[in-house]
Amino acid sequence: MSDPVLSIFEATGAYLKGHFRLTSGLHSPEYLQCAKVLQHPNHAFDFGVGLGRAFAKLTGGRKVDIVVSPAIGGLIIGHEVARAMGARFLFTERDSTGQMTLRRGFEIHQGETAVAVEDVITTGGSLREVIEILVDAGVEVLAAGSIIDRSGGQVDLGVKRVALATLQVTAYGPENCPLCKRGLPVTKPGSRNVV
Repeated sequence: MSDPVLSIFEATGAYLKGHFRLTSGLHSPEYLQCAKVLQHPNHAFDFGVGLGRAFAKLTGGRKVDIVVSPAIGGLIIGHEVARAMGARFLFTERDSTGQMTLRRGFEIHQGETAVAVEDVITTGGSLREVIEILVDAGVEVLAAGSIIDRSGGQVDLGVKRVALATLQVTAYGPENCPLCKRGLPVTKPGSRNVV
C-alpha cells in the first residue's frame, strides 16, 4: 500500500479480509483492527502526534483542554492525542442500559474546549454520542478525529473532522449482505463481540 498509515496496518496484520460485523451493525469484507497496531507503542505515539498536529492545524492552534474518546476503541489513541496536545484525557463508556456516559469520577466543565477521538469511524455513532455529552455540559467541541475514516469522508459529526487515512470501504446492511447470502460465516473482531 502506498499510504503510510495503511502500510502500518498491513505490516502489523491489522488490515483483515473476510466477512465482518462492524460495531455499527453493518457487514463488510474488510476490517481494520486498530488494537493490533496500537499494541505497538511507537505506532500509537506516532499516530497520536499526527492527529495532534492535524487538530492544531484544523483549529488554528486553539488550546484544547480535554481529549475525550469512547471506550474501548478510542482509549489508546485518545490518550496519545492528549499527550501530544498537552491536554487531559477522559473517556466515555456505556452503562448497563447501553447509554454512553462519563463515569469513574471524570468531570468536564462548562467553557472547556475539547476534541473527540476514535480509532476507526464508519457511521460516527459513538463519536456523535461523545460530542453530545460534551455539548450538553457546555464544552466547546473544536473538532473530532480518528486514525481511520471508513466512510470515505462522508460522515457528518456536526464539527470539523480529521483522519490520518480515509477509505471508502464497502459495507452492507445484514439483510442485503452478499457475503451472508453466500453463506460465509460472519465474525465480530471488535470490542463488542456479539454477532
